[in-house]
Amino acid sequence: MKFEKNKSSRKNFYYGFVFLFLVIIIYFSLFFLDSNNIIISLQSSWIIFFNILPILIFVIFLMGISNYFLKPNKVSKYLGKESGLKGWLLSALFGIISHGPIYVWYPLLEDLKKNGMRTGLIAVFLYNRAIKIPLLPIMVFYFGIIFVITLCIYMIIASIIQGKIIEIYEKRNTMM
Repeated sequence: MKFEKNKSSRKNFYYGFVFLFLVIIIYFSLFFLDSNNIIISLQSSWIIFFNILPILIFVIFLMGISNYFLKPNKVSKYLGKESGLKGWLLSALFGIISHGPIYVWYPLLEDLKKNGMRTGLIAVFLYNRAIKIPLLPIMVFYFGIIFVITLCIYMIIASIIQGKIIEIYEKRNTMM
């Protein structure tokens, strides 16, 4: 099984380089057709990269901390099969308080999943990222406190339902 995992990671690594090489070839080819727009595109890419760089560094830091402190038995205790309601609520809370672009959280979630985090809890985390704490006062101003509280409660409940559905579907597929 370990051999298959190493083979799969090597394959993904290979495909990553192939993709990078193809993008470079496309940019290089298009440079001769429309160099002005390619330069603008590359400048925009650099700006985006430097905007997300602090968040990437933060997530890498969190991954390092999680690898050091969160051993598989701790992840299983709080976010694993036996986590119960505590796991669902922790996942929802962590989703609400997380910031930054979602794609930078994927490696951390993958790492937690490898250490025993349930797939349904990952769905709950991702779903609850839609609740943005800094935007809640603005929502209250426009829609009122009752609406915002009701909406947030419904979103948390819906995320747990979605997570349960994903776990049921995943369980059914592994049985086949």
